[in-house]
Amino acid sequence: MIVETRNITKLFGKQKALDSISFTVNKGELVGFLGPNGAGKSTTMKIITGYLPQDHGNILINGETVSAQSLDYKRQIGYLPEHNPLYTDLYVKEFLEITAGFYRLNNTRQRIAEMIELTGLGIEQHKKIRALSKGYRQRVGLAQALLHDPSILILDEPTTGLDPNQLEEIRTLIREISKQKTVILSSHIMQEVEAVCNRVIIINKGKIVADGDIPEIKAGNMLQNQVVIAGFKETVSKDQLLSINGTNRVTPIDAGWEIEAENDADIRQAIFHFAVENKLTLLTLFEKQQNLESVFHQLTRNQT
Repeated sequence: MIVETRNITKLFGKQKALDSISFTVNKGELVGFLGPNGAGKSTTMKIITGYLPQDHGNILINGETVSAQSLDYKRQIGYLPEHNPLYTDLYVKEFLEITAGFYRLNNTRQRIAEMIELTGLGIEQHKKIRALSKGYRQRVGLAQALLHDPSILILDEPTTGLDPNQLEEIRTLIREISKQKTVILSSHIMQEVEAVCNRVIIINKGKIVADGDIPEIKAGNMLQNQVVIAGFKETVSKDQLLSINGTNRVTPIDAGWEIEAENDADIRQAIFHFAVENKLTLLTLFEKQQNLESVFHQLTRNQT
């Protein structure tokens, strides 16, 4: 099932939380949705689920505009919110039985058994939810999101609180699920997104600032500025480095200095000439290889 947001805008009073954002997610895609706190990630997810209405724009499913109030549309969506709301006084199996009732499932017992097996809740199914660890509560939330076999799965910080073993199990589960469903996953953990997703959308101040395959984004195709690592034997000040023609930003690091170029300039030659002119010993000079985290920081730096 293809999900499309087209020119979605959302206002909270005078504040524009989303500013005419548009993107498409195809069936079988596992898309990471990234952005700083307050950038509009959760708002976008709530609008897609129909939990929150947009002020302008449309949600389209398979090319057709849908109403946020449509029950047929909502039946197609499984949603695990960031703050996983659970009835902690209920037993795990009891909670899933009640959830199945909301969807009026005909094969309730079979479906609950399948979800318990799929999410690894077998040994915990007869416990009250309040007695579960954070990791197992996340599994319960994932089980309820999948219980009615939705075509679209929206996961907001799905691996919060999981230990390394649980993390890998849930990652594997999400990858497997995405083969048959449209999955949008939000996370603050860049390694998580790199490990699980095949495409990334980055939002900043309510606008989409990057949308592409992870290798494409890591290659720096979304950025204009070159970043160079330079190290000197002698002491060099930040002001001296900022005086190099074409330099935009200078940051001290363990290896020396991280120097960002202006626009699309290659500043390595300028740094070399700076060292020669000032009789400095240049120990290190290489272009920094971008990873998802560094790209994210560059694209969203003006958020704070």
